[in-house]
Amino acid sequence: MASSAEGGDKYRDFMYGEGEKDTVWRFGAPPNYDLVNKLFEEGRTQVKPSSPALLALRLSSLDGWQEWPVGSLEERVQRLVKTWEMELVHKVRPEDYKSINPEKFRFSLNGKKEITAQQIRDMGGSYNAFLQTSLPPELRIYDPTVETAESSGKEFATTFPRGFAVEILQVISGPPVIVYKFRHWGFMEGPFHGHTPTGDVVQFIGVGIFHVDDGMRVEKVEFFYERGDFLAGFLKGGPSESAAASGSRCPIMNA
Repeated sequence: MASSAEGGDKYRDFMYGEGEKDTVWRFGAPPNYDLVNKLFEEGRTQVKPSSPALLALRLSSLDGWQEWPVGSLEERVQRLVKTWEMELVHKVRPEDYKSINPEKFRFSLNGKKEITAQQIRDMGGSYNAFLQTSLPPELRIYDPTVETAESSGKEFATTFPRGFAVEILQVISGPPVIVYKFRHWGFMEGPFHGHTPTGDVVQFIGVGIFHVDDGMRVEKVEFFYERGDFLAGFLKGGPSESAAASGSRCPIMNA
């Protein structure tokens, strides 16, 4: 995968340079990942933590604290995942994505129906794609069918002001079918759908499968994770006063 040499992000490709001169960015310019990169570097489990507080956040099941060496399969997969997520969130047109093959690309979550990059855009972007659910509307903590790319982006940016970091925990198999275990996390320092911030880590761990071509462009993505466990992390602080006054739709909060 080609790298962005001109002022590029150190963990992501295809953000700057001649190849991006015609790219249509959602917010008019390439995103700045300084805050989430700092969160990633301070919280990743592959590097020995610098303080007892950070140590407490580590996953006890992991062995060692080694950062993935540059050029290793793990580092390359991690860069591909971060680049793909960046393009999915910040590039408006699927034809501007360079980490995927737009003509062949398909996405599926927890074995659900495959969708295209354009369909992800039509359904309101990456958050809605990752939070698809078959629950009845009245039981949904977050309802992707009523959220837009703008409203979902604002919601999660408010909840996670330092960003929502991702790391690769393990690469199980290499290309052309890359199977990997990943962790996504952030600090709930803002409200989420009427639930008060806790300051705690909200995270989920899952398995991703990337089917890639000879140029390491993704042709098919399969993700598996427990959506309910992730969203339950937002409920710990309880409903805000305004949400409590109007009544929570969540059966847990109404129990």
